[in-house]
Amino acid sequence: MKLYSLSVLHKGSTKANLLKAAYDLSSFSFFQRSSVQEFMTFTSALIVERSAQGSRASVKEQEYLCHVYVRNDSLGAVVIADNEYPSRVCFTLLDKVLDEFSRQVDSVDWPSGSPATIQYAALESYLAKYQNPREADAMTKVQAELDETKIILHNTMESLLERGEKLDDLVQKSEHLGNQSKAFYKTARKQNSCCEVM
Repeated sequence: MKLYSLSVLHKGSTKANLLKAAYDLSSFSFFQRSSVQEFMTFTSALIVERSAQGSRASVKEQEYLCHVYVRNDSLGAVVIADNEYPSRVCFTLLDKVLDEFSRQVDSVDWPSGSPATIQYAALESYLAKYQNPREADAMTKVQAELDETKIILHNTMESLLERGEKLDDLVQKSEHLGNQSKAFYKTARKQNSCCEVM
Protein backbone atom coordinates (compact mmCIF):
# COMPACT_ATOMS: atom_id res chain seq x y z
CA MET A 1 0.00 0.00 0.00
CA LYS A 2 1.48 3.27 -1.11
CA LEU A 3 0.56 6.87 -1.81
CA TYR A 4 2.42 8.50 -4.70
CA SER A 5 0.92 11.95 -5.07
CA LEU A 6 -1.24 14.44 -3.19
CA SER A 7 -2.36 17.56 -5.06
CA VAL A 8 -4.59 20.54 -4.34
CA LEU A 9 -6.12 22.24 -7.39
CA HIS A 10 -8.65 24.93 -8.24
CA LYS A 11 -11.28 23.94 -10.80
CA GLY A 12 -11.64 26.88 -13.15
CA SER A 13 -14.26 27.31 -15.85
CA THR A 14 -12.07 25.72 -18.53
CA LYS A 15 -9.10 24.14 -16.77
CA ALA A 16 -7.78 23.13 -13.38
CA ASN A 17 -5.02 25.16 -11.76
CA LEU A 18 -2.43 23.31 -9.65
CA LEU A 19 -2.01 25.11 -6.33
CA LYS A 20 0.23 22.76 -4.37
CA ALA A 21 1.46 19.17 -4.71
CA ALA A 22 3.60 16.60 -2.91
CA TYR A 23 5.07 13.42 -4.38
CA ASP A 24 6.66 10.24 -3.10
CA LEU A 25 8.41 8.76 -6.11
CA SER A 26 11.04 6.75 -4.23
CA SER A 27 9.71 3.48 -5.69
CA PHE A 28 10.54 4.67 -9.23
CA SER A 29 14.01 4.74 -10.73
CA PHE A 30 15.81 8.06 -10.55
CA PHE A 31 15.62 8.62 -14.32
CA GLN A 32 11.84 8.00 -14.44
CA ARG A 33 10.86 10.29 -11.57
CA SER A 34 10.46 13.55 -13.51
CA SER A 35 8.34 11.86 -16.20
CA VAL A 36 6.21 10.10 -13.58
CA GLN A 37 5.73 13.37 -11.69
CA GLU A 38 4.65 15.18 -14.87
CA PHE A 39 2.23 12.37 -15.69
CA MET A 40 0.73 12.48 -12.18
CA THR A 41 0.36 16.27 -12.34
CA PHE A 42 -1.32 16.06 -15.75
CA THR A 43 -3.62 13.23 -14.64
CA SER A 44 -4.61 15.08 -11.45
CA ALA A 45 -5.48 18.25 -13.38
CA LEU A 46 -7.44 16.28 -16.00
CA ILE A 47 -9.46 14.41 -13.37
CA VAL A 48 -10.35 17.65 -11.52
CA GLU A 49 -11.34 19.35 -14.81
CA ARG A 50 -13.71 16.51 -15.66
CA SER A 51 -15.22 16.10 -12.18
CA ALA A 52 -18.35 17.94 -11.19
CA GLN A 53 -18.35 20.30 -8.23
CA GLY A 54 -19.37 18.59 -4.99
CA SER A 55 -18.33 15.16 -6.24
CA ARG A 56 -16.01 12.39 -5.17
CA ALA A 57 -14.71 9.71 -7.49
CA SER A 58 -12.07 7.04 -7.91
CA VAL A 59 -10.49 6.59 -11.32
CA LYS A 60 -8.40 3.57 -12.22
CA GLU A 61 -5.35 4.23 -14.37
CA GLN A 62 -3.25 1.11 -15.01
CA GLU A 63 -2.22 -0.21 -11.57
CA TYR A 64 -3.03 3.10 -9.83
CA LEU A 65 -6.19 4.54 -8.33
CA CYS A 66 -6.73 8.29 -8.50
CA HIS A 67 -9.13 9.51 -5.82
CA VAL A 68 -10.60 12.96 -6.40
CA TYR A 69 -12.78 15.26 -4.35
CA VAL A 70 -13.98 18.58 -5.79
CA ARG A 71 -15.85 20.75 -3.33
CA ASN A 72 -18.71 23.12 -4.19
CA ASP A 73 -16.34 26.09 -3.87
CA SER A 74 -14.24 24.67 -6.79
CA LEU A 75 -11.36 23.61 -4.56
CA GLY A 76 -10.29 20.07 -5.39
CA ALA A 77 -7.72 17.54 -4.31
CA VAL A 78 -6.39 14.35 -5.84
CA VAL A 79 -4.47 11.51 -4.22
CA ILE A 80 -2.84 8.85 -6.38
CA ALA A 81 -2.34 5.50 -4.68
CA ASP A 82 -1.85 1.87 -5.60
CA ASN A 83 -4.82 -0.50 -5.93
CA GLU A 84 -4.40 -1.92 -2.41
CA TYR A 85 -4.67 1.39 -0.54
CA PRO A 86 -8.09 1.74 1.16
CA SER A 87 -10.36 4.25 -0.62
CA ARG A 88 -12.03 5.38 2.60
CA VAL A 89 -8.67 6.48 4.03
CA CYS A 90 -7.90 8.41 0.81
CA PHE A 91 -11.16 10.34 1.01
CA THR A 92 -10.57 11.07 4.71
CA LEU A 93 -7.16 12.48 3.76
CA LEU A 94 -8.67 14.59 0.96
CA ASP A 95 -11.29 16.01 3.38
CA LYS A 96 -8.62 16.96 5.94
CA VAL A 97 -6.32 18.52 3.36
CA LEU A 98 -9.05 20.60 1.70
CA ASP A 99 -10.45 21.82 5.03
CA GLU A 100 -7.02 22.85 6.29
CA PHE A 101 -5.99 24.37 2.95
CA SER A 102 -9.17 26.48 2.73
CA ARG A 103 -8.56 27.79 6.28
CA GLN A 104 -4.91 28.70 5.63
CA VAL A 105 -5.04 29.96 2.03
CA ASP A 106 -7.43 32.76 1.08
CA SER A 107 -9.94 31.81 -1.64
CA VAL A 108 -8.98 34.95 -3.59
CA ASP A 109 -5.60 33.31 -4.31
CA TRP A 110 -7.03 30.04 -5.65
CA PRO A 111 -7.77 30.99 -9.29
CA SER A 112 -4.38 32.60 -9.93
CA GLY A 113 -2.17 30.70 -7.46
CA SER A 114 0.72 28.41 -8.30
CA PRO A 115 2.89 26.02 -6.27
CA ALA A 116 5.52 28.78 -5.96
CA THR A 117 3.12 31.45 -4.66
CA ILE A 118 0.84 29.41 -2.38
CA GLN A 119 2.08 29.19 1.20
CA TYR A 120 0.94 25.78 2.41
CA ALA A 121 3.51 23.26 3.60
CA ALA A 122 1.43 20.45 5.11
CA LEU A 123 1.12 18.23 2.00
CA GLU A 124 4.53 16.61 2.44
CA SER A 125 3.79 15.69 6.05
CA TYR A 126 0.32 14.36 5.19
CA LEU A 127 1.79 12.26 2.38
CA ALA A 128 4.39 10.82 4.74
CA LYS A 129 1.92 10.26 7.60
CA TYR A 130 -0.67 8.50 5.44
CA GLN A 131 1.81 6.07 3.84
CA ASN A 132 0.70 3.60 6.49
CA PRO A 133 -3.12 3.79 6.56
CA ARG A 134 -3.31 1.83 9.82
CA GLU A 135 -1.32 4.44 11.68
CA ALA A 136 -2.90 7.48 10.06
CA ASP A 137 -6.55 6.51 10.25
CA ALA A 138 -8.09 5.47 13.59
CA MET A 139 -10.87 3.45 11.96
CA THR A 140 -8.40 1.41 9.88
CA LYS A 141 -6.23 0.89 12.97
CA VAL A 142 -9.19 -0.45 14.96
CA GLN A 143 -10.20 -2.70 12.03
CA ALA A 144 -6.65 -4.10 11.82
CA GLU A 145 -6.65 -4.79 15.57
CA LEU A 146 -10.03 -6.52 15.26
CA ASP A 147 -8.72 -8.65 12.40
CA GLU A 148 -5.67 -9.63 14.46
CA THR A 149 -7.87 -10.48 17.45
CA LYS A 150 -10.13 -12.55 15.21
CA ILE A 151 -7.13 -14.49 13.87
CA ILE A 152 -5.81 -15.12 17.39
CA LEU A 153 -9.25 -16.22 18.56
CA HIS A 154 -9.61 -18.51 15.54
CA ASN A 155 -6.20 -20.08 16.21
CA THR A 156 -7.09 -20.50 19.89
CA MET A 157 -10.37 -22.21 18.97
CA GLU A 158 -8.54 -24.51 16.56
CA SER A 159 -5.99 -25.45 19.21
CA LEU A 160 -8.80 -26.06 21.72
CA LEU A 161 -10.55 -28.30 19.23
CA GLU A 162 -7.30 -30.15 18.56
CA ARG A 163 -6.82 -30.58 22.30
CA GLY A 164 -10.41 -31.75 22.62
CA GLU A 165 -9.86 -34.29 19.87
CA LYS A 166 -6.65 -35.43 21.49
CA LEU A 167 -8.41 -35.72 24.87
CA ASP A 168 -11.19 -37.76 23.26
CA ASP A 169 -8.55 -40.04 21.74
CA LEU A 170 -6.86 -40.40 25.14
CA VAL A 171 -10.18 -41.21 26.84
CA GLN A 172 -10.91 -43.82 24.18
CA LYS A 173 -7.46 -45.27 24.54
CA SER A 174 -7.76 -45.32 28.33
CA GLU A 175 -11.13 -47.07 28.07
CA HIS A 176 -9.60 -49.52 25.62
CA LEU A 177 -6.58 -49.87 27.90
CA GLY A 178 -8.87 -50.35 30.88
CA ASN A 179 -10.64 -53.21 29.12
CA GLN A 180 -7.30 -54.71 28.11
CA SER A 181 -5.94 -54.38 31.65
CA LYS A 182 -9.06 -56.05 33.06
CA ALA A 183 -8.65 -58.89 30.60
CA PHE A 184 -4.94 -59.11 31.47
CA TYR A 185 -5.79 -59.15 35.19
CA LYS A 186 -8.30 -61.99 34.70
CA THR A 187 -5.84 -63.94 32.58
CA ALA A 188 -3.04 -63.37 35.08
CA ARG A 189 -5.32 -64.46 37.91
CA LYS A 190 -6.20 -67.64 36.05
CA GLN A 191 -2.56 -68.32 35.36
CA ASN A 192 -1.63 -67.65 38.97
CA SER A 193 -4.43 -69.87 40.26
CA CYS A 194 -3.21 -72.56 37.94
CA CYS A 195 0.28 -72.31 39.40
CA GLU A 196 -0.97 -72.47 42.99
CA VAL A 197 -2.71 -75.78 42.47
CA MET A 198 0.46 -77.48 41.46
